[in-house]
Amino acid sequence: MSWFVPALAAHVPSLADRLKLDRRVDRDVVAVTFDDGPHPQGTPAVLDVLARANARATFFLVGEQVDRHPAVAREIVDSGHEVALHCYRHTLLLRRRSAAVADDLDRALDAIGRATGRAPTLYRPPYGVLSSGALRLVRDRGFRTLLWSTWGRDWERRATAESIARRATRGLRPGDVVLLHDSDAYSSGESWCKTVAALPSLLEAIAALAVPADSVTQST
Repeated sequence: MSWFVPALAAHVPSLADRLKLDRRVDRDVVAVTFDDGPHPQGTPAVLDVLARANARATFFLVGEQVDRHPAVAREIVDSGHEVALHCYRHTLLLRRRSAAVADDLDRALDAIGRATGRAPTLYRPPYGVLSSGALRLVRDRGFRTLLWSTWGRDWERRATAESIARRATRGLRPGDVVLLHDSDAYSSGESWCKTVAALPSLLEAIAALAVPADSVTQST
């Protein structure tokens, strides 16, 4: 049973605290994060919106998508944003032995390094779900795991730009980590379009807090 305990941390703040898994950042910013990319249309569209708002973000990259779209991964870095590690194959870690997780991390790091020249130490598991074995592994390797404190549920088929912005900004405060997706590779088709449409409202809400929308730096 202990193998499954960390799986609930993304949705049970007290458990995340007990396991020392970060859901927020200790800085006077709102950290905007995107999972599942790079995507040939979604990522550039997100980058355009961020550039217009002079905002920075962190992109948790999937290795197999980096291998398919290395130039897009490089564009993230060239645009001044942070790249972080999500996985190589986007599968639930509860179904994978520690050796398989280790191989997945190695493949993802290799893909990200070749495409971007970066060696990320910030990590978020697929679906935010960790097993106890995976948690030990990523800690032994020196990765910092970052979950999230608010999200837009932008992967859902029924989501709209309005619902994404409403969810992502509900109770928003400095230190929050916002989870969005710049890719529809593992979600409903063209979900990134709604995320892009919602992003200006989110960035306006962050600006109203008088804090920047920023990336999660490796030193945070």
